[in-house]
Amino acid sequence: MNPHLFPAEEKKQKRNKYGSQKTVDEFGNVYDSKKEYRRSKELKLLLKVGEIGFLARQVEYQFQIKGGKIASYFADFVYTDTKTGKIVVEDVKSEATRKLPVYRLKRKMMLAQHGIKIKEV
Repeated sequence: MNPHLFPAEEKKQKRNKYGSQKTVDEFGNVYDSKKEYRRSKELKLLLKVGEIGFLARQVEYQFQIKGGKIASYFADFVYTDTKTGKIVVEDVKSEATRKLPVYRLKRKMMLAQHGIKIKEV
C-alpha cells in the first residue's frame, strides 16, 4: 500500500490529567489552561490601564546549590505592581495542582533561594 494515498489518522488529543485544556490566543501564544489564558487577558488589561507595569510570561527561575543548577521553576506571569513598586511572581493553579509535591517544593525553594513568595490565582 502507498501510505501517501491515504490520509493520516487523526490523532486524538490526550485529555490532561487535571482536566485543563491548552488554549492558543490570536497571536499564537500557547497557554496551559483556559484559566491561564483568561488571567493573561486580565493582566494585559491591567497593564493597559496602568495598574501593573512590565508584564512577562514563562519566566525561568533557577535553583542552584554550590553554583550548580539543580532545578528550574517557570512562573506563569511576572509583573510590577505600580502601587507598591514590587515585582509579583504569579502562578495560575487549580486546587489539585497546588497540592502536588513537586510544586510545593519549588514554591518553598523560590522563597528560600530567591526571597519570592508566589502569588497563586
